[in-house]
Amino acid sequence: MNSARYVSRLTRQTQALILAGGRGTRLEMLTNWRAKPAVPFGGQFRIIDFSLSNCLHSDIRRIAVLTQYKSHSLIRHLMVGWKKLNTDYGSILDIVPAQQWLEDESWYQGTADAVFQSLDIVEAYDHTYTLILAGDHIYKMDYGEMLAEHARSGADMTVACNVVPLQDACGFGVMRVDDRDWVTGFTEKPAEPEPMPDDPSQALASMGIYIFNSEFLHEALTRDASSESSSHDFGKDIIPAAIQAGRKVLAFPLARAVSGKPYWRDVGTLDALYQANMELLTDDPPLDVHEQHWPIFTYPVQGPPAKFTDHGPRGGCTVVESMVGNGCVITDSSIRKSLVFNDCRIETDCELDGALVHPGCQIGSGSRLKNVLLDNGCIVPAGTVIGEDHAADKARFHVTEGGIVVVNREMLGQERRYQPPDYTHIPRASA
Repeated sequence: MNSARYVSRLTRQTQALILAGGRGTRLEMLTNWRAKPAVPFGGQFRIIDFSLSNCLHSDIRRIAVLTQYKSHSLIRHLMVGWKKLNTDYGSILDIVPAQQWLEDESWYQGTADAVFQSLDIVEAYDHTYTLILAGDHIYKMDYGEMLAEHARSGADMTVACNVVPLQDACGFGVMRVDDRDWVTGFTEKPAEPEPMPDDPSQALASMGIYIFNSEFLHEALTRDASSESSSHDFGKDIIPAAIQAGRKVLAFPLARAVSGKPYWRDVGTLDALYQANMELLTDDPPLDVHEQHWPIFTYPVQGPPAKFTDHGPRGGCTVVESMVGNGCVITDSSIRKSLVFNDCRIETDCELDGALVHPGCQIGSGSRLKNVLLDNGCIVPAGTVIGEDHAADKARFHVTEGGIVVVNREMLGQERRYQPPDYTHIPRASA
């Protein structure tokens, strides 16, 4: 049987569920007004775009996004940028808010409970396999390769995994596998992670990506829902219970589903999010968002190209190792190792070094920003200096353990409300 044909049959029998309901408390003020999967990333994307793009490249066209916490901006992004799936080639994108159809009308109690409460919607579509994804990770992956391995092995469930440094493994589900990749042990966020047998400095971590035989998923979720002692979470409850019951749980290394060196980032903290953005600016980035083989799709904000001005012999703009989004106007300023999203204004004689500037920010003349993350719509007064005196910064803003200064509108005494520019009246050019 042709391998590509075999995989295409599997993908047509697969329903993808993207769990996008979590607040992401470790991102602190960035998730005060939005769900974590809606946080901007990489100059023009949202975090959820990576999972959605992977589905499209893997030829998985039946996708449901399970939302809950402050989901308006996420739903708006999906409706504007991704609803076209519903009209192209019979694809389906369902946006599924929290159902609260249990007797106590509770919000989702865990990742497994989120799927269980949505089973009536999920199972309305006939499918053999269910692919469950986190909507808050940055990576590229061909899910078709994982589906093929799952089907060939006869597994009940397959868990994608990746090698992480042992000191970081306490934040993940840590797996033990035998020489045939069958999972023999699984501990969610252990205080003392188990090292890999052949490398004590590394641990094998779950990526939060699961493939289930759909019948087994229904059975496992129904049993878990009836357990009062369960936390109703895939990592804490479903996977350990499946292993204990003797079900066939397979580990699938990320390296088998990518070309080149595996890349996966859990951007669950402010420092991790900042660092993952800054990695894009290096000469040889570990994640290349410019490559054409596996592009990341999104809804690009319509607007004019970025504009750089020069007002005389002491003026001019310097832009080094940086990305600047469309709609930006930059006047006689220096930008180094920075990532400036769309529709920002940087006035005369500003210096940005290691700045991550989210959409719609305005930076007044003579300001200096070093190792700073500005959230959407910040208006920085002229002459502001941030990132040079951490004692002063801590008095006004939030400084992370890694020394990054995070600033939002409330910290600057501005309204929480932010309305991005609307360029939708501008007609799109034909292809």
